[in-house]
Formats: sequence, structure tokens, C-alpha cells
Amino acid sequence: MFVLGNFIGALARILDALLGLYIWVIIIRAIISWVHADPYHPLVRFLHAVTEPILAPLRRLLPLRGVGLDLSPVIALLIIYFLRSFFVRTLFDLAERLR
Repeated sequence: MFVLGNFIGALARILDALLGLYIWVIIIRAIISWVHADPYHPLVRFLHAVTEPILAPLRRLLPLRGVGLDLSPVIALLIIYFLRSFFVRTLFDLAERLR
């Protein structure tokens, strides 16, 4: 069972790293939206393409559409922090029990 434990531990580390990277992508996208960067720049287009599938559904759920305040990055960051502290931690604990 130690092989399965090692596999789940490695999966948890990769997931934790990916979620950490995605946190930075969302933060950079929010900062770029404040400075009104060129929307045709490849980096801006990449950040928009990577984050919009998560942020667009959150925007539809939030009641502040007409106010001009976009809280979807904050909500997305809270969800990612929850996933990191609950789901990834659960995978680490499961991996330890299987070793």
C-alpha cells in the first residue's frame, strides 16, 4: 500500500503547486485589470483565457454586477484557499495513512 500512498502524496503536492500557481495568475490578472493594459498583448490574452472560465460563473452569481466592483477574483481566491487547506490536506493525510 505504500506505493499508493506515495502516489497520492505526489498527486497532493502537484495539486498544491498548481493551485498556488493559479492564485498568482488570478492576482496578476486583477492587477493588470487595474492598470488597463493592452487587451491584445499576448500575456493579457493568456491571463484572460486561463482565468475567465473560473471568474465568469462567479460574476454571474454575485449580486454586484451593476456596481462596477468585481469581487469574483476575491471569491475565487477564497475557494482556492479552501481547496488547498481542506482537499489537499486530506490527500496528504490519506497518503500518510497508506504508507
